[in-house]
Amino acid sequence: MAGNLFTPCRMGKFDLSHRVVLAPLTRCRAIDGTPLPVHAEYYAQRTTKGGRFPGTPGIYTEEQVKAWKKVVDAVHSKGGIISCQLWHVGRASNRELSKHEVWQVIEQYRQAAANAIRVGFDGVEVHGAHDYLIDQFLKHSINDRVDEFRGSTENGCRFLMEIIKVVAEEVGIDRMGVKISPVVDHNDAMDPDPLSLGLAVIEGLNKFQNEIGYKLAYPHVPQPQFTANGMKNYGEQEEDEEARLTRTWRRAYQGTFMLTGGFTRELGMKALAGGDTDLISYGRLFISNPDLVYQFKVDAPLNGYNRETFYTQDPVVGYIDYPFLDQENGEVTH
Repeated sequence: MAGNLFTPCRMGKFDLSHRVVLAPLTRCRAIDGTPLPVHAEYYAQRTTKGGRFPGTPGIYTEEQVKAWKKVVDAVHSKGGIISCQLWHVGRASNRELSKHEVWQVIEQYRQAAANAIRVGFDGVEVHGAHDYLIDQFLKHSINDRVDEFRGSTENGCRFLMEIIKVVAEEVGIDRMGVKISPVVDHNDAMDPDPLSLGLAVIEGLNKFQNEIGYKLAYPHVPQPQFTANGMKNYGEQEEDEEARLTRTWRRAYQGTFMLTGGFTRELGMKALAGGDTDLISYGRLFISNPDLVYQFKVDAPLNGYNRETFYTQDPVVGYIDYPFLDQENGEVTH
């Protein structure tokens, strides 16, 4: 049993002092793809020990690499651990990959991983979820390729596994995580058999780990809080189908497991106590509560979040202007 949100956890090569994880949330604040000083402030605020969208920071130019160094240093100065999420937006942009371009993209992931480690990131997370490029290869409903990257579930997983292999060569498998969303139907990225798809990915990860003798830091699996049927929280219904699926994948995976999606403090505690996961990744609550770990620890009332400012390019509003809880007086301070 994982215990609760505040018990230590081993994640790959890292010893964490608690199980509350900040989800990857740069929120489109970059200019020309380069991180700004505000990114360093944003991540430092939320640190405790323990092809792209417009405004999304990259890590492929030398200017971007240098700018990320300031973010990493800000997190490390407060004793935190930070990973760089690597992703390609795929059909969310306008690119169709030929066969030789597929292998070029795989090598781009290798270079991005190398850049991340050169900057000083503690690890990387390969984003294979939410309708982006890797998810396009995984999901039957949107993969219509006719080459060796489609035809069977195993072939559909090949692109992800090839990326994992090259990234692991650059950073070490115990420094990397992978995010997958077999059950999330975002942007019509559906699969007729998400249970089998998830198990195929998990089996591939287990096999790779056993072959090299080390484990991934974690797989990161979102609960579909945004679905065709609207918003919902983890475990809203006792026999929630998506929760049942993630429990199956969690039991099948040999290592540390991370869930995200609609968790509150109470639901996070429940999922950990029930053995559904080892780590909980928080997004929306961490945006509006930069000291979320402390506020969870003392069970303080949380700041509400403003969805209208989630994806603006304002460097302050809705990004680094949410108040902290005064740890001495229990009052909210800016």
